[in-house]
Amino acid sequence: MMASAAFAVSSPAAPAVDARSKVLGGGKSQGRNGCRAGITRKVSGFCLHMLWNLDLQYSGVANFGRVMMALAVDVTRFDGVPTAPPDPILGVSEAFKADTNDLKLNLGVGAYRTEDLQPYVLNVVKKAENLMLEKGENKEYLPIEGLAAFNKATAELLFGADNPVIKQGRVATLQSLSGTGSLRLAAAFIQRYFPEAKVLISSPTWGNHKNIFNDARVPWSEYRYYDPKTVGLDFEGMIADIEAAPEGSFVLLHGCAHNPTGIDPTPEQWEKIADVIQEKKHTPFFDVAYQGFASGSLDEDAFSVRLFVQRGMEVFVAQSYSKNLGLYSERIGAINVVCSAPELANRVKSQLKRLARPMYSNPPIHGARIVANVVGDPTLFGEWKEEMKEMAGRIKNVRQKLYDSLSAKDKSGKDWSFILSQIGMFSYTGLNKAQSDNMTDKWHVYMTKDGRISLAGLSLAKCDYLADAIIDSFHNVN
Repeated sequence: MMASAAFAVSSPAAPAVDARSKVLGGGKSQGRNGCRAGITRKVSGFCLHMLWNLDLQYSGVANFGRVMMALAVDVTRFDGVPTAPPDPILGVSEAFKADTNDLKLNLGVGAYRTEDLQPYVLNVVKKAENLMLEKGENKEYLPIEGLAAFNKATAELLFGADNPVIKQGRVATLQSLSGTGSLRLAAAFIQRYFPEAKVLISSPTWGNHKNIFNDARVPWSEYRYYDPKTVGLDFEGMIADIEAAPEGSFVLLHGCAHNPTGIDPTPEQWEKIADVIQEKKHTPFFDVAYQGFASGSLDEDAFSVRLFVQRGMEVFVAQSYSKNLGLYSERIGAINVVCSAPELANRVKSQLKRLARPMYSNPPIHGARIVANVVGDPTLFGEWKEEMKEMAGRIKNVRQKLYDSLSAKDKSGKDWSFILSQIGMFSYTGLNKAQSDNMTDKWHVYMTKDGRISLAGLSLAKCDYLADAIIDSFHNVN
């Protein structure tokens, strides 16, 4: 890497020119009309080359002199910066776009698609945006905690408008940058006020969870969740690991539609999980990215969170509206902290704001207004619930069709019913890395290497093709 800069200074002063000539050599006494001389110095890792070019014309006085300086950089501070590996999820889409095969399928990123496999903007979102235009709302900065109407709507949607924690003012809610930003803000809070605490994360989990806690310097360990033998929940292992964790740990739980497995505990199992967390004085930390999008019911998908709150536990909950309202690029979500007293909620909120200020200052307004308008308007709210049912219903139909295709085509007798017991937009196929590579290399099916596929990116028409790919990869690749 080389860079240079030149600076020119002219001077008509003969005495200065004469002085420079004596120092650098040249001049009238040497029979020259001009002189050039160079001096190179090493300064703080940079090579500094100063070049004087003196053009002298003698008619009794010197007309001008020029000083030129060139700065060359021969050392970089970035030699020790390696190239980062591609993101394991977002990199799937990049590879998909580069593939020219007509049969290709992108089942990597969790984004909803229509039956024609096109991105979908909810009709209710379009109406909410039109309403914003009609009101002529401005683009002024929001407060650090975000849009008040959004914070009220999102907390009521999560806990229920009549929940005592809402009425008693025991919830600290901050609008944040979707689910990722909400998790990151909470992680910073944990690191600052509970520096000795550990976070327990399911094995497996969403690919960004570990990155978030690593960057926040919060220690974490895993609890068992997925059982490869049954392609189901390792409930006994999960309970044992939560029981064995140091008292006062934070337990990260997926509120519904576990990512990547699509495997959720039953209501009875959630009761047992709550028992153990309460006994060990752990703090539950829910990641709720799919409320209303998993089952089609906002209330049903909030069951786990409301159960823990009903028991009087203090709870962290990160929310996202990327999936259930399709606001992927708006980065709209919230962090909620349920406290045992209103005064504690106020203190927690003040410190969350203090953390947010140097992190991103204040959140964006567009997505917040969409959510507030949809949830706050009875007509729009009703339409949203219907659209969520339709999206969830399409994914359920695709899930059923894939199971039917696998069962009809696979003559080995393998039981594929685990696909039907999973919920939400993802399915954990049970394929290993080599088998997943075969899916991509031979069948042009793009997916994460842990065997997860996004059913939201699958159409009914493509289920037979996908079934052929899965059967081939499962039986013929070890």
